[in-house]
Amino acid sequence: MTEVREAKYQWGQPVTAAVDLFNDGSHPEVPEDELIVAAGTTGEVVQIGHHEEANIPVYIVEFGATEARIGRVVGCLEEELAAA
Repeated sequence: MTEVREAKYQWGQPVTAAVDLFNDGSHPEVPEDELIVAAGTTGEVVQIGHHEEANIPVYIVEFGATEARIGRVVGCLEEELAAA
């Protein structure tokens, strides 16, 4: 059995989008392939999952949240993020 790869980022950690993130079809309110988060946008890791087959962490990140509004929640891979 392969060991689970440790997550680079932790729950609650601020991160930024390292690349432009486009809708892969997981956001039905946004047309597929449309930009949903621009590179450089700040977010916060709100959950960490694990892709079994690829043995990699998957991060659920809330981008663009403020006290006045809820941000956009996006699933991200490690290479799509950078520490804020």
